[in-house]
Amino acid sequence: MTSEELKINVEKALEEIRPFLQSDGGDISLISIDNDTSVKVKLEGACVGCTVNQMTLKSGVEMTIKKYAPQIEEVVNVV
Repeated sequence: MTSEELKINVEKALEEIRPFLQSDGGDISLISIDNDTSVKVKLEGACVGCTVNQMTLKSGVEMTIKKYAPQIEEVVNVV
């Protein structure tokens, strides 16, 4: 998978989970993909102060991204 295809797949994954975040007043943006293995995202809105955002990031966001792009090893929230 090329870097461009990887970015498209990561964006597809974010589009899949975005409605769930938006229903709680939050959102998510893709910041970067480093070395084709690490994704940096920014949680926004209500997600910023949410006490379960790390759980959401690991169980929801990371799992969904890995479904679309299995070579991704980690998803990191940048603040």
